[in-house]
Amino acid sequence: MSTAPAAAPAWWQRALDSDVWFSFRSSPMAIAAAFIAAVCLFCALFAYVVAPYNPFDLASLELSDARLPPAWQEGGSSKYLFGTDDQGRDILSALMYGARISLLVGIASVLLSVVLGVGLGLLSGFVGGKIDAFIMRVCDVMLSFPSILIALLIDGVGRAMFPNAHDTLAFAVLILAIAIPGWVPYARTVRGSTMVERSKEYVQAARVIGVSSSRIMWKHVLPNVMGPVLVLATIQVALAILTESTLSFLGVGVPPTQPSLGTLIRVGNDFLFSGEWWITIFPGAMLVLIALSVNLLGDWLRDALNPRLR
Repeated sequence: MSTAPAAAPAWWQRALDSDVWFSFRSSPMAIAAAFIAAVCLFCALFAYVVAPYNPFDLASLELSDARLPPAWQEGGSSKYLFGTDDQGRDILSALMYGARISLLVGIASVLLSVVLGVGLGLLSGFVGGKIDAFIMRVCDVMLSFPSILIALLIDGVGRAMFPNAHDTLAFAVLILAIAIPGWVPYARTVRGSTMVERSKEYVQAARVIGVSSSRIMWKHVLPNVMGPVLVLATIQVALAILTESTLSFLGVGVPPTQPSLGTLIRVGNDFLFSGEWWITIFPGAMLVLIALSVNLLGDWLRDALNPRLR
């Protein structure tokens, strides 16, 4: 006796019928960017499975294999497709492990920025008054300084306070250093949207029936102001990854025992003009590929969520 195939869940069917999914599947650029971002994310998350070697296992390194060119160049080895660095580490494996750290720091710092920025922006726009004025003046002060300088300051203070910090604490300080300058755009965006939403009829109706202000903010207003936040967060992920790479390139980023793409670029920069171009070019290309694909996804999401462009 044959049984009918199980029906797809309602939420999945709604997602397939949505305007966002239609916009995605009709945009070759968005599909290509999503594919590249997914491949980079997969290789980063499962580097211990996909990577040919563990580049940070000092016991497995062979100094005799140092500075080997890519496999397709004269003197290269088929064991190392993208060549090796000055310590004999496989560049391809180092890219996967380094991308994992860059993505971890970038995504975690953006999530923290979103929590801070959305919470303060929602409070500022809904309550108004002196609280709104104070939060906006803090935003103005934060915007008057370049974000990279604020990140350098926070990272420097953290290193001074915890000079012997282990890797976990060092990562936490770095994430905090990137997240604190990044919450301002979310706060300003959510504040503007909240000021529009609080004067609408559904908010007035909720007040009339006795719903508390906190419940109105979090249950009714917040879902209606998250569209721009999603777009901004997608684009900010690429910016956070670039900021982390910049800090690591300057030598104040992730611990040397867990190098990211920025650290690999800094190490390779010392050998760039001596002919070993692959040590810095491949990490730089990986960084550009990740940032470009995420930015393209952010641009597509901005257009997909804009009702005027539907």
